[in-house]
Amino acid sequence: MSNSLKPRLADAVKTAMRAKDSARLGTLRFLQAAIKQKEVDERRDLDDAEIVAIVEKQVKQRRESIAAFEQAGRTETAQQEQNELLVLQEFLPQQADAQEIDAAIQAAIAEVTAQGVTGAPAMGKVMGLLKAALAGRADMAAVSAQVKARLA
Repeated sequence: MSNSLKPRLADAVKTAMRAKDSARLGTLRFLQAAIKQKEVDERRDLDDAEIVAIVEKQVKQRRESIAAFEQAGRTETAQQEQNELLVLQEFLPQQADAQEIDAAIQAAIAEVTAQGVTGAPAMGKVMGLLKAALAGRADMAAVSAQVKARLA
């Protein structure tokens, strides 16, 4: 996989600086810092797949924060997190549609069933296959709920 996300992120930072968009700039710099931290920890440059994994993690954190802030009645903070979420989602691959997700779930369940695995271990194997197939293209929490419903 090529390294096209890092230059795109750097360009987005420059554009946000020129536009004096401090909220967007803060989110982009936070993402750059997370990527740089991982590169320093592992002492190597990350490829796009690893950067997408970092972005996914940041998106998941934002979704959890939004839910917590809304539950606590802090709508202004939840809105700020929502704005950050929108910025982060620009760096994820195009999302899979519902039909594509359904097809991937059916294929993964069929493959695991053909191996003779059922019950709780099947859930882990199915999710492992789906994580590889839908990486960065679907909300894995929602996919997990669908798989659990189908296996039940």
